[in-house]
Amino acid sequence: MPPESHYMQLPREVIVGDDVLRRVGETCTRLGFAGSALVVTGPKVQAIAAVLVAESLANSGYKVQQVLVKGSSLSQSREIEREITKFKPSVVVAVGGGKDIDIAKLSSTNKGVQFVSIPTAASHDGIASPLVSMKGYGKPYSYMAQAPIAIIADVGVIARSPFRLLASGCGDIVGKYTAVRDWRLAHRVKNEYYGDYAADLALMSARLIMRNANVVRTISETGIRTVVEALISCGVAMSIAGSSRPCSGSEHLFSHALGMVAPQPALHGEQVGVGTIMCAYLHGANWQLIKDVLNKIGAPTNARGLGIENKYVVKAMTIAHRIRPDRYTILGEKGLTREAAQRVAQVTGVIEQA
Repeated sequence: MPPESHYMQLPREVIVGDDVLRRVGETCTRLGFAGSALVVTGPKVQAIAAVLVAESLANSGYKVQQVLVKGSSLSQSREIEREITKFKPSVVVAVGGGKDIDIAKLSSTNKGVQFVSIPTAASHDGIASPLVSMKGYGKPYSYMAQAPIAIIADVGVIARSPFRLLASGCGDIVGKYTAVRDWRLAHRVKNEYYGDYAADLALMSARLIMRNANVVRTISETGIRTVVEALISCGVAMSIAGSSRPCSGSEHLFSHALGMVAPQPALHGEQVGVGTIMCAYLHGANWQLIKDVLNKIGAPTNARGLGIENKYVVKAMTIAHRIRPDRYTILGEKGLTREAAQRVAQVTGVIEQA
């Protein structure tokens, strides 16, 4: 059944191109902000991008303060909230990767200030979504926050980030292939609300990456634009759905579970990609297509590629259904037995045959 009310929050402006960081100040002014701006960034990207952003804001007449993000936890978010309370910015500008943007997103939401998303890597769809993923209470939690009022993606800056991050973003996007199938399944089995438009938008993003896998591998401006635009479309799909449902299903539950059990987890999008292979098999979908696409891109397709031992992959598949008991997926309410999980992982080549 559809919800009684449905609130959609979408970005007002999206700028994707080369050397666009110098337009941050004019964009914020055009959106109606004035006075001061708080730049939230990470130590690795401060010199690469945050300096240019701060300069652009200062040239447009803003008083600018920068604050560094040191982790992706609720305590870190509260620290940024205290900075917002003291500085009273008209807008928060997030510059960096997923961690930096998530912290800025949550803290700005809690303080009632809008934020601008400026990704320096295309590693996952958090750059455009209204949701954040935080560590706490022993497992990752997703929170509904707010969508960015604007997204400014500089392809030149993103091109300088490690290719592994771009490949991780592709894994996250390809995951929509099973996420939408899980959503449809929950609609049939649990009568959960299902939105065709949001689902189709998420699937369109996955198909875009599948068609352009070879282009993405070239790390060209066209390839980077393709990934960035697909990630933004995924974020919009979540805003339209009012939840992460069109973009997060059994493959994401697997990734979160793997992050809990593996001593050294891989990148979230890398794990999502591998999870998509196995969950597509469970759905009776074309799992080999997913594997071929990830291979073309240069993303991991098995435990060895993730740098994770086989036993942790199997363990994650058996506990993934517990991560979000409220979210019905192909994993069911009781999950997979160890034997079933091992069989799925072996048949798909995610782990080697015993």
